[in-house]
Amino acid sequence: MRDSPDVLVHEVKDAKNKVIKLSAALNVGDNEEFDFVRSLYEGAIAGSVASFVIEAALYPIDTIKTRLQAVHGGGKIVLKGLYSGLTGNLVGMLPATAIFVGVYEPTKQTLLNSLPENLNALAHLTAGVVGGVASSIIRVPTEVVKQRMQTSHFASASNAVQAIVSREGFKGLYAGYGSFLLRDLPFDAIQFCIYEQLRIGYKLAAQRDPNDPENALIGAFSGAVTGAITTPFDVIKTRLMVQGSNSQYQGIRDCCRTIMKEEGARAFLKGMGPRVLWIGLGGAIFFGVLEKTKQMLANQRHPLPEKPIQSQ
Repeated sequence: MRDSPDVLVHEVKDAKNKVIKLSAALNVGDNEEFDFVRSLYEGAIAGSVASFVIEAALYPIDTIKTRLQAVHGGGKIVLKGLYSGLTGNLVGMLPATAIFVGVYEPTKQTLLNSLPENLNALAHLTAGVVGGVASSIIRVPTEVVKQRMQTSHFASASNAVQAIVSREGFKGLYAGYGSFLLRDLPFDAIQFCIYEQLRIGYKLAAQRDPNDPENALIGAFSGAVTGAITTPFDVIKTRLMVQGSNSQYQGIRDCCRTIMKEEGARAFLKGMGPRVLWIGLGGAIFFGVLEKTKQMLANQRHPLPEKPIQSQ
């Protein structure tokens, strides 16, 4: 019978499965088998495109933020050379972001397909951490060179690399590696988790994918919130990376102690305004370009059928 208990249970399960399927399949078609290699490849392309756009557009704000964090006490910052180190940064950031997104996307989809629906936030958090660790091999040296140039230590990226290696050894390129992971692993995990969860919520509420402006708005919010939360970690990372061979700080703990003793707790919030502005705008651009690029790549694989020309 239509209203038998077995039929009702089946209908409830079917409805629940539709919701689970909708929330989990953000980037994988309902009737398309997940391809790990293709997801890695397309994620790498989308990530590098998004990284190029955001770095070229917002680099000066990042430079101001870095100089605010690097200056001690009541020192003044210099507003010249706001694009110092951009070329070298692009050389490192494009492959680094390609690695991050290329690892993040297939890791996320693999976890979403293997974990229960109520743990999808854990999948996003874990994928963010895995992507952050994988890309840190390139991101850390890039960040060290960039911040040394932003604080006027060197005139070019090649000179910066040569000087750092000659003075501090190869390990100098990984100065502040622990503080970088302390900042970027929670940053990547939190930002991408907030973004993905907001997209899931929006998709379930609107019964459709967010459009380009909506993706940008979600990305801006997730970026700004995460940027504010992780500012103290960013201050520590900046101080350790720019100190050079004349080591003022002997690691993360000593850096925290020294800043607190000499400058007070407010010093850990230095550069929060530019950082929130930079990452908020960056989140809008990055996620907007990322989703658009992923959509374009998907359309290349499955082009929309052309509409027949109607005779008049």
